[in-house]
Amino acid sequence: MKNKLVRFGVSLEGELLRKFDALIGAEGYSNRSKALADLIRKEFVSDVFSRGGAVAGAVTLVYDHHKRDTVNRLLDMQHDHGGIIISAQHVHLDHDNCLEIIAVKGPGAKVKALADSLKAVKGVKHATLSVTSSGK
Repeated sequence: MKNKLVRFGVSLEGELLRKFDALIGAEGYSNRSKALADLIRKEFVSDVFSRGGAVAGAVTLVYDHHKRDTVNRLLDMQHDHGGIIISAQHVHLDHDNCLEIIAVKGPGAKVKALADSLKAVKGVKHATLSVTSSGK
């Protein structure tokens, strides 16, 4: 059945289907099948991540670059995790604030541990972790 299109029926309450159609329409989906497939894939990625399996993603940080101890701690931590960091991009948002986007790939537990340790650094104003499939 690999890569073969399979049709199946789904029964939903009318109101739930109406809300689903409104949601996927607002997100630009042209049909329910693509939206449903994406929701299923999202759950698979979430499951792989929660079990510590291989994921790819991005850690996004905003911090004040005038705080040298913050910058140095973030750089040291990134060097310590070179095995899961693919690349990093540094952007100057304004005179005081920097945005760091760190691309990661590796076991979900290690990716989460890195993201958690980076966001806990004093001087980091905001941090997010977004994960997706590692492609496998």
